[in-house]
Parts: sequence; structure tokens; C-alpha cells
Amino acid sequence: MNQRKQRVEHGLRDVLTALVAQEVRDPRVRAATLITVTRVELNVDLSIATVYVSIIGDADTADAALAGLAKAAGYLRGPAARKLNLSRAPELRFRTDASLEMTEKLTDILRDDEERARAAGRESDAPAPPPPGDKGPA
Repeated sequence: MNQRKQRVEHGLRDVLTALVAQEVRDPRVRAATLITVTRVELNVDLSIATVYVSIIGDADTADAALAGLAKAAGYLRGPAARKLNLSRAPELRFRTDASLEMTEKLTDILRDDEERARAAGRESDAPAPPPPGDKGPA
């Protein structure tokens, strides 16, 4: 990965996090409990930035907040580019970041598995017994 591209991506993430929290006055965005910019991906010529956000709230609130961010994207372009000293402001495209939801689901699955193991009388740290018919290591 190009070092400049990586630097601009991290800078945009930090700047957009602050701008969304302080400058965006759209009530749809304000209705969300918490909005976090999790990552930014720029295309090769740095003209388009895909901004991944995590939105805490129900599905309707998250969809509305995403629509509010999309509406505010044009407004956010200028200040973000000026703070990073970019000659051309990238087009901002907001998307929800599903990685946090996936992490939460996997955590729930692991927690469920540990509870089932305890209910079956096994310790979660102990290795599972070999299946019947398996002689083990030879």
C-alpha cells in the first residue's frame, strides 16, 4: 500500500470523526446514540473515499443516520480536505461497517459454546475428548 494513501486514510478517519461529532447538525445523525468512523478506504487516485461507520442504535435509526451522513458528505468534503492540506477533496461515500456486528455475533457464539460445555460437565479450557472410535495419537 502506498504510504501517502495510508496516511491520508488515517487522517481522514480522524478528521471525519471530529467533524461528524462537532459539525453535522442533521437530526437524523444526532438521533443515533453513537457514530464512529471505523475506517476509510481511498481509491488509487485518492478521488473517492469510502467511509465505514459504526452506528449504535436500532436499524431504522442507523439507516436514517447513514442517509443524513450521505446528505452531509458534500459539506464535509471541504473542511476535511483543508485540515489535511489536500488540493482535491475526495468524494465521501458512507457505508455501514458490518465487522463490529460480525464480531459481536462471533462473541455470542463462543459464549454460547462455553455455556454448553459447562452444562455438559467439561471445562472450556480442556481439550474436547476424542470422538468414539478414535485411538488418539499413535
